[in-house]
Amino acid sequence: ILGSMVSLMNKAGGSAAFGRWAAKNIKSRVGAQLATVVLGCLIFIDDYFNCLTVGSVMRPVTDKHRVSRAKLAYLIDSTAAPVCIIAPISSWAAAVSGFVDDGSGLALFIQAIPFNFYALLTIVTMFCLVSFKIDYGPMALNESNAMEGDLFSGANPYAGMSDDVLEGKGRVIDLVLPILVLVVCCIIGMIYSGGFFSGTSFVDAFSGSDASVGLMLGSFFGLVFTMVFYLARRSMKFSEIMASIPEGFKAMVPA
Repeated sequence: ILGSMVSLMNKAGGSAAFGRWAAKNIKSRVGAQLATVVLGCLIFIDDYFNCLTVGSVMRPVTDKHRVSRAKLAYLIDSTAAPVCIIAPISSWAAAVSGFVDDGSGLALFIQAIPFNFYALLTIVTMFCLVSFKIDYGPMALNESNAMEGDLFSGANPYAGMSDDVLEGKGRVIDLVLPILVLVVCCIIGMIYSGGFFSGTSFVDAFSGSDASVGLMLGSFFGLVFTMVFYLARRSMKFSEIMASIPEGFKAMVPA
């Protein structure tokens, strides 16, 4: 479902519109990489959705500024999970807090955030590596090749694949609003699975929630909203929306 949402946002032109906005405001390689890290920190609800969305949105921007695909992948992966594991409202928080039986799992999770050194230091490291232009080992080689126009340091494994990020149509709202609705729906789905609407307190419901069920419900209603939203705005035809759903499934197969 998350893959389908990303495919829809690409086909509706939301990702391209954000890319155009970013192209006007991002003038350097450092800026493109910092924008990738910041966007990765903002999409905290789930690490898989984080990787899918940030990758689709920032790929055209980083390609323009000749940032290697290896560096882009590293920046995305090094913000996705670390941000999710320190965000009190995320699929990871719900899963981890569920291991505590007495209902105090969420409180314990929040108290443990300052001691999650891996996540905190990884995020700090991302900003430092980008700001001070520090690359070493194989990454330095990839970045050097990218500066000369070779983003893949060799053969392009994606040659021949169609790019579903469309230019010329769509607005930034076509990307931002579905993501915001998805985050809200996933939070509601999590507390619903924990019995919040049956009288359980928010903290207890979140601690006792089933993260996979909550994400499934949230992403489903997020997908339905996105489809209705694009139809209402006439961004896509119904047939195009239906064609994007299996494309989203296929995009998730390699992962």
